[in-house]
This record gives sequence, structure tokens and C-alpha cells, in this order.
Amino acid sequence: MQRLSGLDASFLYLETSTQLLHVCGLIVLDTSTVPGGYSYGRLKEELGIRTEAIPSFRRKLQDSRFNLDHPVWVDDADFDIDRHCHRVAVPAPGGREELAELCGNIAGQPLDRARPLWEMWVIEGLDDGSVAVMSKMHHAGVDGVTGASMIAQLCSLEPDSPRPDPADSAQGAGGASSLEIAVGGLLSVASRPVKLLQIIPRSVGLLPRWIDRARRGDAMPAPFTAPRTSLNGTLTSHRTIAFTQLDFDLVKQVKNAFGVKVNDVVLALCSGALRTYLDTRRELPDKSLVAIVPVSVRGKSDRPGTNQVSGMFTELGSDIEDPAERLLAIAEHNSTSKEHNETLGATLLQDWSQFIGQSVFGAAMRLYSTLGLAERHPVVHNLVISNVPGPTDPLYFLGALIKAMYPMGPIFHGAGLNVTVMSLNGQLDIGLMSCPELAPQLWDLADAFPDALDELAKAAVTRA
Repeated sequence: MQRLSGLDASFLYLETSTQLLHVCGLIVLDTSTVPGGYSYGRLKEELGIRTEAIPSFRRKLQDSRFNLDHPVWVDDADFDIDRHCHRVAVPAPGGREELAELCGNIAGQPLDRARPLWEMWVIEGLDDGSVAVMSKMHHAGVDGVTGASMIAQLCSLEPDSPRPDPADSAQGAGGASSLEIAVGGLLSVASRPVKLLQIIPRSVGLLPRWIDRARRGDAMPAPFTAPRTSLNGTLTSHRTIAFTQLDFDLVKQVKNAFGVKVNDVVLALCSGALRTYLDTRRELPDKSLVAIVPVSVRGKSDRPGTNQVSGMFTELGSDIEDPAERLLAIAEHNSTSKEHNETLGATLLQDWSQFIGQSVFGAAMRLYSTLGLAERHPVVHNLVISNVPGPTDPLYFLGALIKAMYPMGPIFHGAGLNVTVMSLNGQLDIGLMSCPELAPQLWDLADAFPDALDELAKAAVTRA
């Protein structure tokens, strides 16, 4: 068995019927490249063979009523690909709106915790003859890096790649009895007081140092200081998605012209699109929007667990009209926030999350959701923005050429928009996830991204 870390388990405890914490991805495929031709049966068979050799696809949750610690992963002895791979057709005429509506319905359904926490929906009937695959993986089992890695293990650089040898697969989670889970949990909980004494001295001075940095002007934005917009409310169980694709070479031209980083340009694209979206609705705040950006701590943290991340708050410069000034301001904010985040320590979030208890934390989250408390306190942050680097070469998913791969992360009460970006084969694929009650016209936001890139590209030419 493999016990979940506190951070991994927190995504289970945070989940409610309206705050679903799985990570989604929409892959659009050109099936003409599949050796021997495409059929759903052949794709499902290939998926089943490959997932059998990848232990992360075959592990499920297990717990004991006497367990005082977090649940554990065990191998699913009854793993069946038919429980995880499904087939559906998009309604006519099969355009992007129909595809997005169908995927939003899929994203709004919880995963079955009695089985390995993932699903794939093969979607046929698209108007251009493509086939799409909508994937769902619970955040307890993946972060941005591991989720991309699991999908990558189903991909190849050639359409006809050899199948993996099950003998070469990594060791699985194993099994566990209720007694083993309970005893292991008791021993882990018994060591917590010692761990608490270790992290309190490192944490007690964080607030004074944060205040001191803020006075000097080199602190990232503090939580609860973001302006409120229509995107910052209580979620329902419904989900809406949208997506768009940009020229990654043009993004890099902007990066080079201004001497900034790709992530700075990505945030500037989000800022420009949000300015247009909110201004059209006459709700653009005078104060800058604040985003939280997941930061990988792989290689910096020695703590166990799948989720190896921390969070960085940064301003989006949405109060700045000029796109060039906005991009440079974002780059400066990012530099400050990154340096400040690093001073907090790579393991701070992981260490404190170990003390999260399921019974208390889960009940508190359900009460928070039921009472709509996200609308009764200052906004913690406006949205989540994540940037996942992808391969620069063409990629094939089970033999089919990938035309686009739109990642979509979860949304939270009070921050009902997630923008996740992935670069792939010269394109920048952007996936948006929200709640239709908060963003009924999410396509307006998606369609604002190309214009945001155009204005940055024009500013880059002027600068050159």
C-alpha cells in the first residue's frame, strides 16, 4: 500500500458535490494516421493494454474505519478497462460549442471512488471527422506534471509504436488489510507532535516577514486582497468549458522582443483576454486581478506524495491599458512573487497539509459550500492559471495524431475560473473551465485570447 500525503488527501477532503477536484483534458485526434484504421474497439483495446503496464492507472483508494491518518492507494485486483473507457457521440452539427457542452457535462460528474480515479470518454461525430478524447483524473492522484506524464505514457513520437512489456512496468501499490491501514495510520499520527514542533519555528515568522516585504514593495499579493468580479462566487455542480489555440512561435517572438519569459507572456494573454471580457460586461475592476499560479517543487522537496506543488500569488496588471506596459509589469510582479514564494520554502504547504483531518476538514468544506461563504468574505484570488510545457514534436495518442490537447484544471468556490495552458508542436493550447452560473458566455473569454496575442505581437514589433 502507499499512503496518500496530506496534500494529496486534501483534494479528497476539499471535494463536495459542487466543488469537483478532478483534472480534465480534451485531446483532438486525427485518426487517419492510426495503423490499420480507427475503430473504437481497437482504441479501447490498445488503451487497456497500455494502462495494464502503468501502475498509476490501476491503483484505487482504500481506507479503514479505524484509520486515524489519510487513506492509502492499493492495486485494483478487479481492474476492467470497460469501467474507465466510454464511447459517446457529440450532438449535431458537431461543432466546438456542441463538443464543449458535452465535455462540460462530463466534467460535472464525480468520479467513482470505489475504482481507480480516472475516466476517458471517446467522442465521435465531430463535423471535421476528428475524434476527441475527454480525460478525467482526480487531483488526489495527479498534479500538472504527473498528469501530463501519465498521458505521455499513452503517446509516442510515431503512429506505430511498440506496446510496453508488462514485465518492465513499475511496481504497483500492492494490497492492504484494514488492520494494516489502521496500524500504519496510528503510527503516523503518533509522530505528528514531533513534526509539528519542527515546522512551527519555521512558520511563526512568516507573517511578520511578509508584512515587512510588503512595506518594501517586494512581496507577492496577500490572500484576500483581490477585487471581486462575477467569476468569484459560489459554484454549482454544473461546468462549462471553452478552448482556443494560438501560434506558439508568435508567443516566443513576443517573449524575445520584451526579454521576458514564456510564463510572463501567458499571464499577459490571460490578463488581456480578461480585460476584454470584463470590460464588455462593465465590471473591469480599477484594481489588478490576482491569480494563483501552481509552482512545481519537484527536485526541491523530499516529501512523499504525488502532488509536488506550492502556490504563487501574482498580479495580472489588468488595470493597465497599454499591452506593453502590462506585460513588463507582469514580468516584474512574477519575479517578485517567485522570489518571495521561494523564501517560504518548498515544503511548507506539504508539511502543514499533513495535519488536515478528513472528518473536520470535510465537514467544514461542505458547510462552507452550503452557506455560500465564498461571497461573504474578501476574495482570496480571482482565478487559477497554470502553464504546462509540452513536447515540440508531433505527438500520437494510441496511433492517432494529436491536433490539439486542451488541459483544464478544477475550479474552487470564490475562484470560478481555471485557465490551463500547454505548448505542443508549435501551438499553444488553452483550456478554460468555469461554472455556467458564473460565466454563462465563456466562449467570449476564449475568443478574446487571439486578440490579446495580436496586440502583444504589434507591441513587440513597435518595440523592435
